[in-house]
Amino acid sequence: MPSPAICDRARQAKDARFDGLFFTAVRSTGIYCRPVCPAPAPKRQNIAYFPTAAAAAAAGYRPCLRCRPELSPGSHRRGEETVDRALALIADGVLETGSIETLAESVGVGSRQLRRLFLARTGATPIAVHATHRLLLAKQLLTETSLPVTEIALAAGFRSLRRFNTSFRDGCGMPPTAIRRQRAEAPAGAMTLRLGYRPPLDFAAMLAFLGKRAVPAVERVTAQSYERLVGTPDGPRWIRVTADRTRPELRLEIAGLVPRAIPDVVRRVRRLFDLEADMAAVHSALGEDRRLARGIAKRPGLRVPGGWDGFEIAVRAVLGQQVSVAAATTLATRLVDVCGGVFPTPETLAAAPIETIGLPRARAATLRGLAAAVLEGRVGFGAGQRLEEFASSLVALPGIGRWTAQYVAMRALGHPDAFPAGDLVIQQVLGRGRRLSERETEARSQAWRPWRAYAVLQLWHLSGDRPKESA
Repeated sequence: MPSPAICDRARQAKDARFDGLFFTAVRSTGIYCRPVCPAPAPKRQNIAYFPTAAAAAAAGYRPCLRCRPELSPGSHRRGEETVDRALALIADGVLETGSIETLAESVGVGSRQLRRLFLARTGATPIAVHATHRLLLAKQLLTETSLPVTEIALAAGFRSLRRFNTSFRDGCGMPPTAIRRQRAEAPAGAMTLRLGYRPPLDFAAMLAFLGKRAVPAVERVTAQSYERLVGTPDGPRWIRVTADRTRPELRLEIAGLVPRAIPDVVRRVRRLFDLEADMAAVHSALGEDRRLARGIAKRPGLRVPGGWDGFEIAVRAVLGQQVSVAAATTLATRLVDVCGGVFPTPETLAAAPIETIGLPRARAATLRGLAAAVLEGRVGFGAGQRLEEFASSLVALPGIGRWTAQYVAMRALGHPDAFPAGDLVIQQVLGRGRRLSERETEARSQAWRPWRAYAVLQLWHLSGDRPKESA
């Protein structure tokens, strides 16, 4: 969390760059707010700062109805790798079905130690973080949708309406129906959710990157929006993402999905557009490099485009080996066609006639080996993995090298420090026209840690080109 002096300045300026990095609790009202809250500023002696919404909730404060803390972007990087990984797993829903012991085992510590680390870094226990996340999701759905309360309870992960009502009243100081009564009007048409981020965000650059790689049967990308098939050919459901012109938010339109699928869709969209990024921290670390400082000045909102599905990104990366982006997209389109109009799962790809789409035999074998490794549990794309361990699991497969592994880590896991040191464009840019070795490139990148993935995007743009392998 920023220092109290910085929090004071950010709160007074209503600085959106600090949204989600701390929360302001007001002792006289018993509520907690975002730094951008439009309500009149309370007296300084009545204010307490908390690093997370969960910490404020654990101290007995209720979420503000005006600034709506549920719209704040997350902040997974807390300066402690174990906590960062656990927070990513919680955001990915691991505690929906697992226990605190399962979470602790996943990050390699005991449950008591994990609890101590969380209290020190986030001000709340892992269970409290998870509970606050569920509560704020429910609050958002109550405010922005017309879903019945019962369906909202299920979408937020509550197994009974009674438990949901009790938890909501305890956490918000009112029953769920009271939120509905405060709306000016009931939302009509497709469900639209607001997804906040800390500015700046170059949404146009994101769309341009995704548009060049879009598979027509699965994605539709325009200069203003991204659409994605999230259903099946028999029951297609499309989502649409656009940018709000007045606020640092994206708008997610959803139609026809079952309520339980909503949290997963929201998580995927946030990862796809890198909405949890703290660009101020990124710029602070990378801005010491003159070359990157020049890129940041030109494109301050450049983020790392993620992927909808980890396996899909890995398959696309293999398809893109040694060919152009356009050729890789053509191969991906053919693959979708032979797999029934949707991007294949590991099970589908293992049995699909992928040799018929124009792939070399060796690359087809690599794809089958990748599918087998995922099915056998040797490779996974879940949140909270260590970069080195994930990359090693991919490199162990025939036909996958370090470039591909790091590229997949960068886009599929959203790992901020992933760095494909073997990238030809990066080697030439850093060598000022002379191609550096992979070892030299790796050595020059150390000063950019832990944000090397953002350096990669800046260097690609500075080169005026894209790496041909970046499918």
